[in-house]
Amino acid sequence: MKQLLERSARRIAYVVGFALIAGYGWMALKGPQGLQALIDKHREIQRIQEQNIVISRENERRRERIRRLQQSPSEQQMEIRKQLKLQKPGETTFILPESPKGTKPEDPEFN
Repeated sequence: MKQLLERSARRIAYVVGFALIAGYGWMALKGPQGLQALIDKHREIQRIQEQNIVISRENERRRERIRRLQQSPSEQQMEIRKQLKLQKPGETTFILPESPKGTKPEDPEFN
């Protein structure tokens, strides 16, 4: 009888222990810092890495432009004329109106 009681108590202890471990695992996976949070953080990391790539390309493009401006007097002159809106004698400049933001000239509302 004593052995039967000990076996039953041991089984109940195992079941309760397993239930506690399973409950803790469930809370760890479903809680605020669980699996979904990990997936969200991974997506955020990917998004930021993509932004970094775009910014790196933009930086490289700007470095190249600076290099061209430093090395080419004609590029310097064009940039100065553009910034100061200057023209050479006899030169004609056409100023086109900007299209409204968010629309393209090939949109049906322009035709």
